[in-house]
Amino acid sequence: MNPPSEPPAPPRKPQNRPLRKGWTTGACATAAAAAAYRALLTGEAPSHVTIELPRGETPTFPVARLRLETGGAQAGVVKDAGDDPDVTHGLEILAEVRPGAQGAGLVFKAGDGIGTVTLPGLPLPPGEPAINPGPRAQITSALQAVQAELNPQGPQPPDLVITVSIPGGAAVAEKTMNGRLGIQGGLSVLGTTGVVVPFSCSSWIHAIHRGVDVARGQGFDHVLAATGRTSETAANAELGLPDAALIDMGDFAGGLLKYLRAHPIERLTIAGGFAKLVKLAQGAMDLHSSRSRVDFDRLAETLSNIGGAPEAIHQCRSANTAQHVLELAGEAAPRLAEAIARQARETAMATLAGGTDVRIWVYDRNSNRIGRSDIA
Repeated sequence: MNPPSEPPAPPRKPQNRPLRKGWTTGACATAAAAAAYRALLTGEAPSHVTIELPRGETPTFPVARLRLETGGAQAGVVKDAGDDPDVTHGLEILAEVRPGAQGAGLVFKAGDGIGTVTLPGLPLPPGEPAINPGPRAQITSALQAVQAELNPQGPQPPDLVITVSIPGGAAVAEKTMNGRLGIQGGLSVLGTTGVVVPFSCSSWIHAIHRGVDVARGQGFDHVLAATGRTSETAANAELGLPDAALIDMGDFAGGLLKYLRAHPIERLTIAGGFAKLVKLAQGAMDLHSSRSRVDFDRLAETLSNIGGAPEAIHQCRSANTAQHVLELAGEAAPRLAEAIARQARETAMATLAGGTDVRIWVYDRNSNRIGRSDIA
């Protein structure tokens, strides 16, 4: 799954049944490659293909298309992401298999709609097709299984050129973070386990980690992580950092901070709206509205500590939203926003356990910075 650059509108959750898991782009590419190689060895077109995934699952995929010609075969599998809001759901994943140079093993190439790595810091070096190591290992294992069954005297791994394509992938990639990660021209083929767990958000956290890796690989000593596009644009208008130093953190503060603890960068600026950063200030690592709540009693205590009006403090305890509290604070609102910025920095620093200098910038809905931790 290629992580979206903005949170997708989730599909309506099915009623009265568990959420249905799906299959990663890497699993679909593996199934397509196995079907194509089987056709190349037998001259027959399989209607379905079964593969084994790293955790032992053995899904069977319908083969949407198969083209067999002299010296090569191409098969297609339509991606089913289950009930997950995945931008690649419904796309056809194609794999073409052709004999390669003797002793070369498997050589991977990017076809239409597959991106190319252009920046250091990712699991693949610049110039390589964006087919991640996990899917490459899955494809290798699947083709070795076909080889062992149909051509046991052949080399292991077989000497083949594998070209993966996703028609329309270049357009879909514009909706993802790939460009910021230095993956140009199309989508990434991802998936460590081969399984998409609905609403797991693992792809977003994966993109955050790769964003840190790319920033470190470029030698940047300062990154900007933002909860949304509005705060990112406003903060970077002042900072002027390159795209590769910008991390689309979204709600996943913990995914960022815990990774930075093991892979530190000298300076980190976190920019976000007041409500999201109140949750960080109160110790939440996931800032999504369905997974963490604002503690209004604690927020009222903060308002009291910075000299808020007694009536505002009382009303704060029964407020509807953090934004409502900011409005109730009146003239104390700037002091409240700065107190939240300082508390959020304390949470971040405690999670990082040293190694990174952190500043927090708080923005209102009009892109105005209303609080910052880095002032006397």
